[in-house]
Amino acid sequence: MAAKIRALPISVLLSSALLFLTVLWTFFPGFFTNSDPLRGNHAEKFQPPSLSHWFGTDHLGRDVLARVIYGTSQTVLTAGLAVAVGLVVGSVIGILAGVSGPVVDAVGMRISDVLLSLPSFLISIWIVTAYGSGRLSVGIGVGIGSIAIFARVIRSEVLRVRSLDFVEASFLSGASRNSVIRRHILPNALGAVVALAVIDLSAAILAIAALGYLGYSAPPPTPEWGLLVAEGRNYIATAWWLTTLPGVVILFVIIALGVVSRHFLASNRI
Repeated sequence: MAAKIRALPISVLLSSALLFLTVLWTFFPGFFTNSDPLRGNHAEKFQPPSLSHWFGTDHLGRDVLARVIYGTSQTVLTAGLAVAVGLVVGSVIGILAGVSGPVVDAVGMRISDVLLSLPSFLISIWIVTAYGSGRLSVGIGVGIGSIAIFARVIRSEVLRVRSLDFVEASFLSGASRNSVIRRHILPNALGAVVALAVIDLSAAILAIAALGYLGYSAPPPTPEWGLLVAEGRNYIATAWWLTTLPGVVILFVIIALGVVSRHFLASNRI
């Protein structure tokens, strides 16, 4: 195990460390800052980055780093909900299409074609506009856009695994279809699905941040990564850190997810 850890590229180690820090920010934000993300000190407004305020302060004197840390749960958990929606619904469609014959396969793929023909970001805006802003509606809206991708990847993996000799032997030995799916097909098709989920998480974070920037996510003063970037755009000439530093955090997290998912794909030869 230690040898495998030492063999990891430095980019993967740094990316994994950043993602681990992001997880800690998501569930234990109070361990990393004593500042209140909602209340500020007017005497300290527009303070540039310093040792006392690493990311500076905003127009209300609130610590920007504290708002980034507390906003992590709003963005990351919503992105996790979006991935869960795409993964669960897409898995059902993909598995049924891969094991249930040509008719179900055709219906499932046509559903995927319809979803692929619609811009996923536009679907998110439709859902949020119809049901109001909030973590649930944003997560579902972003997740619907990824259903087709999961369905097609899982279907291709199911078809690949189903054609293997040991799966055919299981069917010939009298095993039921549900048993073969549960014991053989799903475990051997999970590699690509996990890697795709990591990639989709980065896309979901970016989409949720974009919705927050446009005002379709959590309402102010709730700290949310996209909203933080939007709040600073009116002061970018005089207080560059309000937009730049939250944007850099979003960028680094997305890059880290890409590096880790690419390494997972390469190590598993998917």
